[in-house]
Amino acid sequence: MNAQPEASKPLQSIRELMTGVIDYAGLFPPSQLSMQEAVLNYATYRNSNHGWMLGRFILPVARLDEFMESATDFVSGEMSEAWRLSVLAGEDINQTFRQIAEFNRLNESSVIIDTLEVKANTLSKIDNTLTSLPSGITAYFEISMGEQFIDLVTALAMSGHRAKIRTGGVTNEDFPSSKEIIRFVRTCMAANVPFKATAGLHHPLRCFKPLTYAPDAPEGTMHGFMNTLMMTGFARESYRPPLLEELMEEEFEEAFSFSEAGVAWRDEYFLTNAHLRLMRDRGMNSFGSCSFDEPVEDLRAMGLL
Repeated sequence: MNAQPEASKPLQSIRELMTGVIDYAGLFPPSQLSMQEAVLNYATYRNSNHGWMLGRFILPVARLDEFMESATDFVSGEMSEAWRLSVLAGEDINQTFRQIAEFNRLNESSVIIDTLEVKANTLSKIDNTLTSLPSGITAYFEISMGEQFIDLVTALAMSGHRAKIRTGGVTNEDFPSSKEIIRFVRTCMAANVPFKATAGLHHPLRCFKPLTYAPDAPEGTMHGFMNTLMMTGFARESYRPPLLEELMEEEFEEAFSFSEAGVAWRDEYFLTNAHLRLMRDRGMNSFGSCSFDEPVEDLRAMGLL
């Protein structure tokens, strides 16, 4: 790992890999903060030295009014850039659309919903959502990896929309295997379907840690966001599954070497900045995390920030 002084600018390869990649999900487990706490955190992160890594604020559509009650003081003044929200759809998708439209009409100068996250285990759910999807909204569909998986990805490819994968949770059973994640990513990349990940990616590298912040929290193996991002980049370049699995299960930071030109793994496999840019644009767009501090502190400890 190439360490650099604390005050120095991050290498361009780190910028390509991490810009806007962390969607803040402080409302959700294991953090499960109050709305007031989560909004305050998001405002603080936006104005921090590492705000360039921050993506959208994630919340259920049913909590939009509560969000504005907590956020008004932060978004009411002059802003160089509006806050961007990603909302989780409710059971009634048409009601969700009405709530989004009304929220954006009232707040578009300071806060904008531009992303929708929808659970869709059937083709009809995708079709019904896309039929009335408002213009300007990017939809991510959390899809089942069961028998219809290929058909669901194909539907997203044909409609030009995006997928979502759950990569962890608060129990060991919530974490898919490396093979399952690789299957999801390779299928999406073959179909040119960008995706986002959610849950469990608190740390850059695969590790064994407590799964929640409770004193008696169960411990388990967590996937790393750097592993997953890098694996996606190599999957786009058609590397074979056995190598991708080794990369997903890499736990040693010394195996990664960052430079101004790109990043190498094991001094043998290399992604240029152009590859990283393409991976972020057409591959893994972001990942949701209930913690922003943990990714920042870990990257800082690795000498990358």
